[in-house]
Amino acid sequence: MAGSVEVEEILGHSNRKPELLTEDFDPTAVVSEPLPALVVEDGQSSNVVSREEAEEEKKKKSIEIVLGRNVHTTCLAVTEPDANDEFTGDKEAYMASVLARYRRTLIDRTKHHLGYPYNLDFDYGALGQLQRFSINNLGDPFIESNYGVHSRQFEVGVLDWFARLWELEKNEYWGYITNCGTEGNLHGILVGREVFPDGILYASRESHYSVFKAARMYRMECVKVDTLVSGEIDCVDFKAKLLSNKGKPAIINVNIGTTVKGAVDDLDLVIQTLEESGFTRDRFYIHCDGALFGLMMPFVKKAPKVTFKKPIGSVSVSGHKFVGCPMPCGVQITRMEHINVLSRNVEYLASRDATIMGSRNGHAPIFLWYTLNRKGYKGFQKEVQKCLRNAHYLKGRLRDAGISAMLNELSSTVVFERPLDDDFVRRWQLACEGNIAHVVVMPNVTIEKLDDFLNELIEKRPSWFKDGNGQPPCLAEDVGIENCACSLHK
Repeated sequence: MAGSVEVEEILGHSNRKPELLTEDFDPTAVVSEPLPALVVEDGQSSNVVSREEAEEEKKKKSIEIVLGRNVHTTCLAVTEPDANDEFTGDKEAYMASVLARYRRTLIDRTKHHLGYPYNLDFDYGALGQLQRFSINNLGDPFIESNYGVHSRQFEVGVLDWFARLWELEKNEYWGYITNCGTEGNLHGILVGREVFPDGILYASRESHYSVFKAARMYRMECVKVDTLVSGEIDCVDFKAKLLSNKGKPAIINVNIGTTVKGAVDDLDLVIQTLEESGFTRDRFYIHCDGALFGLMMPFVKKAPKVTFKKPIGSVSVSGHKFVGCPMPCGVQITRMEHINVLSRNVEYLASRDATIMGSRNGHAPIFLWYTLNRKGYKGFQKEVQKCLRNAHYLKGRLRDAGISAMLNELSSTVVFERPLDDDFVRRWQLACEGNIAHVVVMPNVTIEKLDDFLNELIEKRPSWFKDGNGQPPCLAEDVGIENCACSLHK
């Protein structure tokens, strides 16, 4: 019966009609998540689209990559209610049982979440009263449409806050609340492409994959720039590639925190390199991808400023990362002078539209507005300090345990030796690339949580290298000699 079947059946394809729950049903059970089989990648990636990338892939060693599980094997089937369900309530009881188990799973997975940059420490209970409304901010956030159930007044308030943070006057900026950080990058690069239709997109190899997705979507010529060991853009290589393409304008993606290593590109040096290469300010456009650290850096003492007082064209951040939000969202800000190339009147909306998606989640601006008002600048400053302090604690304990580890200045992303146990990786939801993994220390990551992770890692690690399985790898190329704890460099 519905209440006594195993978890696998509840989360699988079951066409059996739901029945009443039995007395032995446990709503606190945690849904199991079986690991998929290993897939060996030989370096011949089907996604390689250029000779340069193909050569790069060939240099890589074969890696065992654990792909995510096929959700079709565990998806929840949608079934028709019985004719008499209105009287029996069997379907309602079945759905309640599934949701109870799912909630317990979420609690467990949140408890062991470390590898992705999401702040899970938030409470929006006061906003529950708004969930029954279909709030849609379709079109331009600054011009109302005929659809009256919107939250533009909250959205523009949030945009004004970010414009002040990045030093751009109200009458000089345009922006909107996006559905995620990727949309912010897609929009920023699109504005750059519209300003310079024949421009070349430059991005470091450690830029977020959405930057290269944008290049494919917009059919832009894209040049990948080498990086330093830290993950920061190599401006020597950047200059060489600019000089070889002097005839075309430059559209540059600057990372305010790279995806894997949390490296911050030197914006001032990027601008200096452009000018030294003969690119005047009317021949380049800079988009700053600040998905996570774009909102942290303003609260770090002595950190370089991301500001529109410098010749940048746009900045985007994620709202569900450092701020913390139950749904993905983000903020994109650009200069008013640039947006006219995109904006169009839409009679159907009785508004204008220069966004990517058109219909936009009207709840997200309210969540962001609520948090910005509750925490304010001082609240965010305290949380940034806590994250940086805890990140240094994690790095210190890893090095004390003889594990290679790196922490970039201005970052809360701790990079370390990739665990060889895929169950461990999945349990702690670590993000891995090659021989390294990382933990992103967010406001919800406490010292106690880090201790639980470290104690388990230190306990299990020796077993990964026994019985002739070799020694921990040298990570000097990934994290630098000074951060490598292999037998050669420790």
